[in-house]
Amino acid sequence: MSEVPENLKYTREHEWVRLEDDGTVTVGITDHAQQALGELVYVELPEADTELGGGDACAVVESVKAASDVYAPLAGTVSAINEALEGEPDLVNNSPYDDGWLLRLFPSDAAALDEMLDAEMYQQFLAESED
Repeated sequence: MSEVPENLKYTREHEWVRLEDDGTVTVGITDHAQQALGELVYVELPEADTELGGGDACAVVESVKAASDVYAPLAGTVSAINEALEGEPDLVNNSPYDDGWLLRLFPSDAAALDEMLDAEMYQQFLAESED
């Protein structure tokens, strides 16, 4: 079973979001997503200051199996990217919720977080998806 931390919000596209103390949100892909992709060999991230709409493709994760888009879980401006992934894309596999985060956003509307799945809802979504 995939790890699903209680303190995060989730999307049906398997991204996670964590609200930080400074009002930014950190975005990554879930444990479920990295397991489905397999060993990551490359991560392409957006430039800082890029404006993203909710649902926009904002990054690409490439594994030995396939390349997949990562979608912005909410609209905002990219404030930081995880530069460590350039040399170590497998951080996403080894630590999807900590060292393997992808980017940080200044959200256009932080209230959009309230519309995302909480951990229990995401686990239910995963269970229904496996049927």
